[in-house]
Amino acid sequence: MAGRLSSARSLFEGELAKSILVWVFQVAVVLACAVVVAIFFFQSVTMQEGSMEPTLAAGDRFFINRMVYKLGNPKRGDIIAFKISPKAEASLHIKRVIGLPGETIQIKDGQILINGETYKEGRDLPSISNPGLAEEEITLQAGEYFVLGDNRNNSDDSRYGDVGNVQKKYIEGELWFVAAPFKKMGFVKE
Repeated sequence: MAGRLSSARSLFEGELAKSILVWVFQVAVVLACAVVVAIFFFQSVTMQEGSMEPTLAAGDRFFINRMVYKLGNPKRGDIIAFKISPKAEASLHIKRVIGLPGETIQIKDGQILINGETYKEGRDLPSISNPGLAEEEITLQAGEYFVLGDNRNNSDDSRYGDVGNVQKKYIEGELWFVAAPFKKMGFVKE
């Protein structure tokens, strides 16, 4: 009888050890996949300025989806993170896409005109006091986007020569998820 109990205990201990090893392996695979996805598909960025207020605040931290524009193109209204030069150390800027390739953009009497038509936004933003380069019509070439900050009168954006039209190749991705502060955590609402 004692031999059978000892044999049963050994069998149980062997099964338990095997189950634990399988569980540890599964957890390791999931963690490895999560790390790969995070490195290749997502990037974190912090809003450095107030140019997107009231939509986004300085100091807010976000994850950007790096793959979305490898598979498609930015849409009007998307909030994007981009560089203004190809330098690896160039800082990221966060703005809203207003104009798409092939369109003409102009800012006249505080309003945005796209192909001569007044652009109606789905949010209440201030009238634009300084049209900058967009005082005259700007025609966007293939792969170029016109971006504005939501804080329209306090934003360095496509209206100014130091930013200009944003080329798709410099777009890092679309803001996807608010990571901090905790009370704002969730998907970005455009």
